[in-house]
Amino acid sequence: MKLIYTHENRLLVSNVKNILENAGIAVTLSNEFVGSASGDISPLSTWPEVWVLVESDFDKAVQIVNTALSSDNNGDWICTECNETNSNSFELCWRCQTEHCI
Repeated sequence: MKLIYTHENRLLVSNVKNILENAGIAVTLSNEFVGSASGDISPLSTWPEVWVLVESDFDKAVQIVNTALSSDNNGDWICTECNETNSNSFELCWRCQTEHCI
């Protein structure tokens, strides 16, 4: 197992977990319920973490997380099938239903 992502915000950590699972990468959460111990141990030690279970998936997971969290990921995309411009929030082209490939 390798640590791929940690943050104090549980929602961001859960989002990264969901993104990786949707990409077919096996992950697990750690420190999910440790926040209440932050007075006894270092606050950084209580942040939720996403761990990649299969070490050979780590590089692919890093690339997916970096792409998902990059500020360049906020723009529109052009469908490769029909050349229609789509909002980045769409996973499928609104015109021809072709899946957006990252």
